[in-house]
Amino acid sequence: MKQNQHSRRTNEQARVKLANILLFEIADPDLALVTITGVEVSVDKSYLRAYVSCDSARYEEVTAALARARGRIRSLLGRALGWRVTPELDFRIDTTTDEAERITRALEDVPPTIGVEKDEFGYPVAPDGEDGEAGDEGAADPDGTAREGD
Repeated sequence: MKQNQHSRRTNEQARVKLANILLFEIADPDLALVTITGVEVSVDKSYLRAYVSCDSARYEEVTAALARARGRIRSLLGRALGWRVTPELDFRIDTTTDEAERITRALEDVPPTIGVEKDEFGYPVAPDGEDGEAGDEGAADPDGTAREGD
């Protein structure tokens, strides 16, 4: 949705109110350790999309709990915000933390060939003291054409 100073302020206000409702007023144990990571409110304030973060093993459980409590949350949010219109709620699971964790794990598992020195074409360079020309008679150039033996 379009972002300007007013919409960012509206989104932040809705996020704070929604987080307080989930923390203090909803007594569902399935919604324990759920974090509101972001909120997007439509320009006419009739629609609110909330992004929630939780443990990846609990996605279905949290989605079901939010669906069960949607009416109660909407009622409490309408009173807390004091807007002319109470927005329709749409909860989405925020998976950005899972993606960040997956990328971190991928960066930790670096293959051993990444540290090998390579020439400008990406081929490994022979270490000093080794003659790389001995077995090159049937090798191919980087462009894929066969080289002739010297």
